[in-house]
Amino acid sequence: MSHRAESSQFNRVIETVEAMPWEDREILLDILQKRQHESRRLQLVQEIAEVRQDYTDGNVSFGSVDDFLAALDDE
Repeated sequence: MSHRAESSQFNRVIETVEAMPWEDREILLDILQKRQHESRRLQLVQEIAEVRQDYTDGNVSFGSVDDFLAALDDE
């Protein structure tokens, strides 16, 4: 979908929401916030699982900030 079409669709959604009664907009906002929080929570769970797997696989190293910066320079 082109950026213009996405923008147009987004504008239609905004207009639709603005046409809703205030109470319905409050409910919609609450639902969207809860879904956003749940999505972020699931993303964090996945990232934690990946980090734990890296640790289990021995792909994690420890050191100082200077060690980290030196490793970046080596890449």
